[in-house]
Amino acid sequence: MSEKRRDNRGRILHNGESQRSDGRYMFKYVDSCGQAKYVYSWRLDKNDRTPAGRQRDLSLREKEKQIEADLFDQIIPQGGDLTVLDLMRKYISLKTGIRHNTEAGYNFVIHILEKEDFGKRRIDKVRLSDAKEFLIKLQKDGKGYSAVKTVRGVLRPAFQMAANDDLIRKNPFGFQLATVVVNDSVTRKAITIKQERDFLEFVKQDKHFCRYYDGIYILFYTGLRISEFVGLTVADIDLKKRKMLL
Repeated sequence: MSEKRRDNRGRILHNGESQRSDGRYMFKYVDSCGQAKYVYSWRLDKNDRTPAGRQRDLSLREKEKQIEADLFDQIIPQGGDLTVLDLMRKYISLKTGIRHNTEAGYNFVIHILEKEDFGKRRIDKVRLSDAKEFLIKLQKDGKGYSAVKTVRGVLRPAFQMAANDDLIRKNPFGFQLATVVVNDSVTRKAITIKQERDFLEFVKQDKHFCRYYDGIYILFYTGLRISEFVGLTVADIDLKKRKMLL
């Protein structure tokens, strides 16, 4: 019988495991696409100490368990090697016929991710706490609540797409924004109640503009867009006004 392979501490190495000359451990496996992949760690077991001067990471056998679980659940290992920025660009590329404001919002998020280290992180490495820390950092750096909301509003569906594509197990942005960052936005009042009443009274009494009174009244009290209002018939306008007066 051939002698079992061992590491420099005399421990038996499992199939696919090996130890390099510098002491680092390596595990070789075949992914779901039939491609050979490699993972490394300075520790074989979770109880091993990390060598001095080396960054602490999961042990090799902890990584092996994750890989085994991912392969069993048909999760693509290492998030398909996509970074957060890569994922965002892929998500946006699948959006067609979007409005100008929506496109501007996407570009705003891309611009932020290009400057932030978070954008360079591999998507399978992003945890719930990492997502929260990123949004908190944005607010601390001076981004307003609405800007942070925009960033999260794009990242959340992008990561959900990754989860649906089996690139990650769950969406790290699946949390309520209000539980993480402070809503410091100020509600702006376009017009005071007195100004509104004075304006409606002016329209009602004016010989020319009085013909538009019912329409302006409905616009004030329903929040309808002008394009939605144009499609209303005279009967619709009269009905809406009577309902508001009840």
